[in-house]
Amino acid sequence: MPEPTTTEPIILGGPWFEDFHRGLEFDAPAVTLTESHAAFHQALSGDRLRLPLDHHASREVTGLDTPLVHPLVAIHIAIGQSTWASQRVKANLFYRGLVLLRPVFLGDTLYTTTRVVALRQNRPQPGRPATGIVALEIMTINQRGETVLRFWRCPMIPCRDPQADTGHTDDLEAIGRSVADDGMKPPRVGLPSGWRLDITRSWQGMRAADLQRGRRYAVEARDTVTSAPELVRLSLNMAMAHTDARISYFGERIVYGGHTISMCFAQLTRAMPNLLLPLSWESCDHLAPVSEGDRLRSEFTVTDHAPVDDTAGGGVMLRICAMTYGAKGEDETESPVLDWKFWAWSL
Repeated sequence: MPEPTTTEPIILGGPWFEDFHRGLEFDAPAVTLTESHAAFHQALSGDRLRLPLDHHASREVTGLDTPLVHPLVAIHIAIGQSTWASQRVKANLFYRGLVLLRPVFLGDTLYTTTRVVALRQNRPQPGRPATGIVALEIMTINQRGETVLRFWRCPMIPCRDPQADTGHTDDLEAIGRSVADDGMKPPRVGLPSGWRLDITRSWQGMRAADLQRGRRYAVEARDTVTSAPELVRLSLNMAMAHTDARISYFGERIVYGGHTISMCFAQLTRAMPNLLLPLSWESCDHLAPVSEGDRLRSEFTVTDHAPVDDTAGGGVMLRICAMTYGAKGEDETESPVLDWKFWAWSL
């Protein structure tokens, strides 16, 4: 039997806001993408993006024997790998400048590093302990050393000292803006080359040419949020507020924001069955927390488009502004929960 001890245990947890400084870096266990990752994401979201679902079509289009993985699977893993830094997160305010620099395939291994690039303490709130915002730059490479993803996110982290005054006042408005505001650059960078779209000519359903620019479309079918902690664990997400209701401000577990994003995109694939890939995110703002059991619905508007040269595969790049709304309780109280602006490749 081990010897009894009377000393207090050392608490092992994530950093507090006072522990961060600009330039601080974190790594994470690498993750190899498998069919299990793809299957779980499909069961969670009901996504209808064709190429990750149809391995035969994936091989025909990409020219590679290895099947394509849904880009959101890679994004979930990269976000989860970055959360050693944000275990104590109270809320994740936004994602910016996310660019998918190349597609991912089954068997790819993702390595992610996270770097602190800015810090800002929040203004004191009566009756609330001090908190601050940490701007994180996240870079993900594959097993060949090729950059797959680059993006920024800003979690809100509590201070160890409830009355702390750290003096951090960095401007967060510029975080990721240079990428997000660079016009067409993100989708052009992330556009795969050499893909053959011949097989897609037989695909039916609404195409880019059928969408009226500036017209708002509402997807009627809603989805109920389920299996929220399971996605958190699958993606290595360490944020305690997603698995422990006592950690959150709201007295219940907060659903990981990427879960809401996946459900929003899945709803869009019902309306636009000929989307090929999401390419980049200009911005992605979480407007309100989502809880297990909330009912989500989405609306979207195509605000810009650009043809893709046939030498690059053809099709059209679409700038999509999506809004997702969450309904809680029996009285169906609904509020906006996600404001997402992104570019996608479509037929």
